[in-house]
Amino acid sequence: MGNPFTARCEGTLPRRAFLRASLTGLSTLGLADLLRLEARAGGEGGSAAGPRSGPSIIVVWLWGGPSHMETFDLKPEAPEEYRGEFRPIETNVPGMLISEHLPRLSRIADKYALIRSITHDSPGHVNSTHTVLTGYPGELVEAPPHEPKYPDIFQASHAMLPSRLPGLPQWVALPRMRYTGGAYLGESHGPFAVTGDPSRADFDVPALSLDEGPRRRLSARGRLLDDFDRIRRAVDQTGAVDALDAFQRQALTLLTGTTARDAFDLSREDPRLRDRYGRDEIGQRCLLARRLVESGVRLVTIDFPCVPGQKAFSWDDHASVWNIFEQMKIRLPVLDRSVSALIEDVHARGMDRDTMIVVMGEMSHTPKLSNFKGQPGREHWGKAMSVLLSGGGMPMGQVIGATNPRGEEPSDRPFHPSDLLATWYRFLGIDPTATHRDRTGRPIPLLPRGEPIRELA
Repeated sequence: MGNPFTARCEGTLPRRAFLRASLTGLSTLGLADLLRLEARAGGEGGSAAGPRSGPSIIVVWLWGGPSHMETFDLKPEAPEEYRGEFRPIETNVPGMLISEHLPRLSRIADKYALIRSITHDSPGHVNSTHTVLTGYPGELVEAPPHEPKYPDIFQASHAMLPSRLPGLPQWVALPRMRYTGGAYLGESHGPFAVTGDPSRADFDVPALSLDEGPRRRLSARGRLLDDFDRIRRAVDQTGAVDALDAFQRQALTLLTGTTARDAFDLSREDPRLRDRYGRDEIGQRCLLARRLVESGVRLVTIDFPCVPGQKAFSWDDHASVWNIFEQMKIRLPVLDRSVSALIEDVHARGMDRDTMIVVMGEMSHTPKLSNFKGQPGREHWGKAMSVLLSGGGMPMGQVIGATNPRGEEPSDRPFHPSDLLATWYRFLGIDPTATHRDRTGRPIPLLPRGEPIRELA
């Protein structure tokens, strides 16, 4: 009769081909990156810890570069061509002033810290993004392809952190940020990207939205995989089938389980809390970020969307494109509401020690106003930018660093973006001086320079 484990009937497939065919399509659902990460980062002893076991970061990304002169570092005593139209207001922390258009944030300043002295020399959006998120200087070329030379902090952290929960992605992007990537790490450590608007009544996550019939069939196939365990050991000594099974099993866990679907289900939230965040895209993204972190997701990045009345999906306030003050009056109240709700919610739930919230962009804009046919604006400027941080078990209610009287450059405690990234890495439990290897096997430092900011220790 021959070996019963190797013989097969005509018309059937070898087991390996059968497994591939039976689960065809899972990778097209956006899960392959997650599964490769889980297999690599978890290691042989990879464990599934409980929700919120260990640190998480939520980054609210203000693409285009929010001007520090209109947000967190106003200069009311500067000449008119610098200070602009907005005025600072007091916060509940003595001596800390922020924009008059951020009144909700002014009332909870004891729950965040402001860094006013981040500085870099990159002049454009692509190279500034690279500098700010990798620590390595960005190339001056802004033309496509926008491929980073070094992996951004999210890709690098994703590659180095252990798996937390088998039924959840490690990193969720709402949606994916521009000009970022894994460079020589490849894209296997990329995010689980969600492009839909969570404020819509019909919001769902396509990769998690299977009808009950397909869900039952996938569950049955999962049970079938269990039946093949004994056969696997007999027919495959290379480990290839085990690796395939590991990816497919994790895909099945994500698709047939309820953990991820429940985490994305905003209907489970109190309608009054949803109202506090704001029933718009950014408000519900921030609420969704809190839910995801509370469920066990480690990294959440939120790209600030185009809000009603805004002319474009950007904080890039050139005089040649629009009036900076008109657009800021549209954006800032929305940012104020959603971020203040997120900070208060995280603190109220006791998540502030193991959750860090960051609000920033890749650059700022020029302290001196420009003018285009009577329209005021500001141009690209990385030499002085502000960053808001909340939680992370860090000392809050403080201002770190300062800029000169015209807001042009740091006058106290200048920090390179590498110092900020070193602070994030330390919080995540990753040694900022660690290395990973490029495609040739050469060790590359996570950061070319930088130390964690001591005021946040």
